[in-house]
Formats: sequence, C-alpha cells, structure tokens
Amino acid sequence: MNDGFLKVCAATPTIAVADCIKNSAEICKRIEEASAKKASLLVLPELCITGYTCGDLFLQKTLVRAATEQLLMIRDFTAGKKLVVVVGLPFEYNATLYNAAAVLYEGKILGIVSKSNIRNHAEFSEGRYFVQGHRRAVDINVGGEIVPFGTDILFKCRGIDDFTLAVEVCADVWGPVQPGVRHALAGATVIANLSASNELVGKDEYRTNLIKVESARLVCGYVYADAGEGESTTDVVFAGHNMIAERGTILAETEKYNNGLVVSDIDLDSIVSERRRQGVFVSEDCSHRIVEFDMQDEEKEFDRSFPVSPFIPTDKEKLAARCEDILMLQAMGLKKRLSHIGCKTVVLGISGGLDSTLALLVAAKTFDILGLPRENIIAVTMPCFGTSDRTFNNAVAMTNKLGATLREVRINKSVEQHFEDIGHDINKHDLTYENAQARERTQVLMDIAGDVGGIVVGTGDLSELVLGWATYNGDHMSMYGVNAGIPKTLLKHIVRYFADTCKDEELAAVLYDVLDTPVSPELLPPKDGEINQKTEDIVGPYELHDFFIYHVLKLGYNPKKLYRVAKAAFAGIYDSATVLKWLNTFFRRFFTQQFKRSCLPDGPKVGSVGVSPRGDLKMPSDASMNLWLSELETLKP
Repeated sequence: MNDGFLKVCAATPTIAVADCIKNSAEICKRIEEASAKKASLLVLPELCITGYTCGDLFLQKTLVRAATEQLLMIRDFTAGKKLVVVVGLPFEYNATLYNAAAVLYEGKILGIVSKSNIRNHAEFSEGRYFVQGHRRAVDINVGGEIVPFGTDILFKCRGIDDFTLAVEVCADVWGPVQPGVRHALAGATVIANLSASNELVGKDEYRTNLIKVESARLVCGYVYADAGEGESTTDVVFAGHNMIAERGTILAETEKYNNGLVVSDIDLDSIVSERRRQGVFVSEDCSHRIVEFDMQDEEKEFDRSFPVSPFIPTDKEKLAARCEDILMLQAMGLKKRLSHIGCKTVVLGISGGLDSTLALLVAAKTFDILGLPRENIIAVTMPCFGTSDRTFNNAVAMTNKLGATLREVRINKSVEQHFEDIGHDINKHDLTYENAQARERTQVLMDIAGDVGGIVVGTGDLSELVLGWATYNGDHMSMYGVNAGIPKTLLKHIVRYFADTCKDEELAAVLYDVLDTPVSPELLPPKDGEINQKTEDIVGPYELHDFFIYHVLKLGYNPKKLYRVAKAAFAGIYDSATVLKWLNTFFRRFFTQQFKRSCLPDGPKVGSVGVSPRGDLKMPSDASMNLWLSELETLKP
C-alpha cells in the first residue's frame, strides 16, 4: 500500500503544429518517462496531438482524422504501462468538432471529456472551430470501443482508495462557472487540466494563484499540463508551465520555457479527511457517469518533500508577517475579554521561559492598544526549588524593561508547609512534588488577581495542551489563555521576531537569552546551578511533536502513514528508532490527556489546528487508544 499517496505527472511534449504522427511519438516518449517514474497518472496539454495553434486547419478533415488515428496508436501504446494518460485532441461527433481530452488506460479508452468553456476573445478563437461540450455523457464508438463522451464523467479507481479523476480543459478553470465544482461535489479527488495558456507578462503568477486557489477551494489534487515550445509563435508564445497542486499548495512545477515533466505525490487521504471535516461536499446533481478501472496500489518512493516545521513558513517575509499577525490576534483576543468585563489589570506568572515571555509581550501590546498603563500588568515571579538564576534574572529584566509591575512571591515555605500537611516527604521528587509547586503558583496568581481586580492570563501553548504537559488545575488553568493556539516551534519564532524588531537592545538581549534557554518547568532542584529538568528529554523534541500534531489533527494521518512521512521529513535529523519512540509517546499522551483539554479556558485560535473543546477537538476523555496502539505495534525502526 502507498499510504494514500498517488504519484502523478504533468508533461509537455515538444510538438510540431499539425504533425500528428510526430506529436504522437513525442507523447509516447512522455508516457515512457512517466511510466519509468512509476506514476499512476500522466496529464498532457490541450490539443497536443495536433497542437493548439492549428487555426483553420482544425476545419480540415485530414487533420481531425489523423488526430483520431494517432489517438488509437497512443491508446495501444499505454497497454502494460499501469498508467492513466490524459491527452488532448480535436474530436468530431455528429459533424461537430469538440476540444476534447481522451482518458486512456491499459490499451483502452476509458472516456472522452469535452471542454465546457470555449474561449472566443482576443488571441483565442476557439468558437470558430469548437462547440461547448454537453454535460450528460453519451456512448460513442471510437476505434471499435464504446466509450462515454461528455463533460461530466468521473474515472474511479477500484484498486487505489479515494482516487477518482475528473478532467477539465484549460478555460474550464478560468471561467466564471467551473465544471470542477460539479466534479468535486460528485466525488472527484483529483482534477486534471489540459491547458494551452499562452505566456504574457505577469500571467504566470496569476495562473499559479488560480491553480492554488482552485485546489484549495475544491479540496483536491490538481494536475495542470500546459502547452509549450513547438506551438506556433505567430501571435503568442507558450511556456510549458506545468503544475501539481494539493489543497492550496503547489507541490511541484516546471521552469517556464523548458518543455519538461514534473512529478509529485498527491495525498488523497488528506483530501478526504479535510472534506469529511468540512462536511459540505454533498452533490445534489447525480448526472455524472462513473467509469471504473483497476489499478494496483503499491508503495513507491516519494517525489515530494515534507517540511519538518509545517506551522512555519519557509519564506522569511511570510514568516515575519505571520508572527506579526499572530501577535495582533492574541492581543485583540485579550483586548476584547478585558473590554467586555471592564477589567484594567492582568496578572500572569513570569518564569523566564518562552511561554510566559510571549504572554507578557502580548499583554504589553494589548495594553498599548487599549491605552492602559503597562504597570497594570502584574508579572509575578514565584521562585521555588527548581528555579535557576538564569530564568529568574531574565524574568525580572524583561518585566522591568517592558514597564510592567514585578512581584516576587517565593513559594518555598508554602509548598513545604503543604508537604507537611499532607505527609509528603520533601526528598521524594515525584509527581506530587512537582504538581504541588505548579498548583501553588496558580493559587498565588488567582488570589493576586482577586486582590487587584484583574484576571489571570494563561501561558500554556498548543503543543503542551496536545501532550497534556500541564498540571491539572495548575498552569493548566487561567481566565484567558493567549498562547493556547500556538505550537511551540512557532512560538519560538514569534518571540524571535519580537526580539529582531525590538528597538530596545537590552530587552532584545534578554529575549535572545530566553530563546537559548532549555525548555523546562523547573520543578526539580538545579544541578550545579544549571537547569536539571528539560522538557524535551521527558516528552520528546517539540519539532517532532508539532509535526505529529499537524498531520494528525489537520490531515487525519494514521500511525503507519505518519511514521513513514516523518522518517522522510526528518531523515538525517532523527533516526527511525527515535521517530518511532516519540510517536508512541505522542499517541499515548494525546489519548490519556484529553481530560485536561476538555475543560480548557478560553483562548484565541490563530491557525487551522486547535484543541478547544468548544469547536476544534470534541473528543471524549475516555476514548480507547487500542486501534492506534495496535497499528503502532506493527511498526519497526
């Protein structure tokens, strides 16, 4: 099994206008190339058997007849290839000419799809030769085969789950009414577009955005094959801009002006998962003809990459814009809460760690927006058994630099008294030893908030909430959790962005040191003055867990598929045994810690993944994990 991935190609043959024999030979070369790459689908350009720029030659019987003859030759050539080929040609039916796409597989024609939106303006004169395709498919005889012909045909694979192909031709995606909408609602997960989009200044960017948006809007894989060199340049030039997209992302594309083949793997599982989640892909129109074919599913090497940090844009400018946007989202969320209840004071615990640092920065931004004095932000540092000098000093320094009010409440004696009250040995550094400190800190914050008429701002992030890395009714609880929607890997970049853009060099220096400090709850005594409790040594690397979070909560990956993809993404960073170890930890903690997420405080959602019990993750706290653990047990490093 290929874990729900479908290997697809888009290719541009180098053609000669009106030379169907030469063109079919070039098409067959592309078929051989796609077959060698073990692709399951190859999409070729619009009218590529003849060339798109034949002009009035389309009215010549000689050309149309030759195109059909070469189609049959290409059909025969596909035998034994285990490859669906979609190729464009002019096709005559009832003395009328159609701009069509033939779908070929294993020496047979599965169907012929006609173009819906005929362009007839500026450099496009298709209406001079072709008519609009009819939606309801009719059966016709092509080379001795009875095949369906029309626009609304779906090609459904019996051997590969969720592979249902629909076909569009060029302007079908550019027009105001796109047949792709009907196809997706009827169940198409992959749309092939055979195009002859001439090149103009700036058109490539528009074209790319169009395909990205279409694949996002329809939640589908989109394979776009464009005409290129070989077409007539009498009036226009074609660049062979081939693209493969999936749910709003361009997975791969060719360089312009270089006829070539592009290959990638479309994740069918993620498409179906997102459609299930949205619940709007229900068709009231059942007019599509379904053509079934058999293709064996088998595991293949990936021809796509998987970003190790799916929450973080790779482009620096986009990352900076996202960080600024998230800071504003957090601030506006807190602003609304304060305005609604008429509150002018907030209280938060400041530890010198990443989470509380970001919460303090957000609070400062919020108070600036509200026009409130920053001294109304009460930042409370609560040193205890595990507090290091480094984190304490950073907490004090950043609070002072931001102009917030610093309070120091040492909780050692309170916790020691609590241990004495419940009969706990202070030398026993177990869960009780750790949680007592976290709960005491929360009690201090809540009581200070009550005393000053403020609310407690929570600091916990999305990654901690998914893993349950929080003390129930301790740092787990607040009146408003500003970081609740932000994964740890992204949170680091937001703090770094603030430091990079900060005009106060001393404050920036503190923030950089916070970023360099190991993530720790600091609940165990330091060793030689250094932090003795590192979160990632206990629960695993956050970059792995954030990768797991994205692919499980956003894309619905099962353990086997997630393990395979994670190994590919982190090759050279973590070995397979390490990935599998923390994958087990992830699923166990995800299921056992849901009770903490079921009663989370309010907090702003900032991305497409969230765990709020009020909308994003309505999961029973006592759900069985047996199915997931059973699958994990079958995996080997």
